[in-house]
Amino acid sequence: MKYLVTATAASIFALAAPAAAQETAPPPPLKVSGSVGLVNDYRFRGVSQSDEEMAIQGGFTIAHESGLYVATWGSNLAGWGQFGGSNMELDLVAGYKLPISGGALDIGLTWYMYPGGSDKTDFAEPYVKLSGTAGPVNLLAGVAYAPKQEALGNWSFTGANSQAVLAGAPYDDAGDKEDNLYLWGDANAGVPGTPLTAKVHIGYSDGNPGLGPNGTSVAPTGKYWDWLAGVDYVLGPVTLGVAYVDTDITRRQAAPLQPNFSSTKDGSSIAEGKVLFSVTAGF
Repeated sequence: MKYLVTATAASIFALAAPAAAQETAPPPPLKVSGSVGLVNDYRFRGVSQSDEEMAIQGGFTIAHESGLYVATWGSNLAGWGQFGGSNMELDLVAGYKLPISGGALDIGLTWYMYPGGSDKTDFAEPYVKLSGTAGPVNLLAGVAYAPKQEALGNWSFTGANSQAVLAGAPYDDAGDKEDNLYLWGDANAGVPGTPLTAKVHIGYSDGNPGLGPNGTSVAPTGKYWDWLAGVDYVLGPVTLGVAYVDTDITRRQAAPLQPNFSSTKDGSSIAEGKVLFSVTAGF
């Protein structure tokens, strides 16, 4: 018994010594982080991409100590329009993040992919984000500008034309290229005396006022606002979230885009307000 205790103590000491050394060792040059989550509706800039149904999402980031990073993120889609294929969005991201004045400047590019879908769905969007703090509040401002591309073009002026194309009719303006601008701001802060974090978001889109070559659009009515307000509750590596998301897109503005801009279940607008629930696990 004495031998066992001594041997165990020696083993613990042997294991603890490297651990102590690791605490003072410099951080590795590469850091990998990621998350996987479940949401009751995938909203992209206020507009549902999953027909107001559940989506599973996840991704990871590899960051170098220099500030360079690459990342990928994916989600299932409803398959509305002609994304089709695997009904999936897969984003590839590369960028550079550097600290400035207590905050950070983040410059990069996102390539939006829709594997197995129709042609001309993928597009590139460079972005710049500036983050910092104001007292207990974390702030972020961003601008994303996608230059003129066919995937963002105004090929169909109405939803009726995009549906007619499926039956062999011509596009209203085949080959059109448009750009897209998105401005946004985020803020979050801990709620005093609680384990909750309050968060808000507001964004403004300016782009194609019609439907692209596959009955889709990043800014379906041309110009619109989206916003979100909610709270997160962190339980170890798991975050539970609830938020309300909405846009200022009216039914009248969305009417020319039907049926491509409506839920297949009941015809309601996929840009109307909704309470979102999420469960996310990070690593």
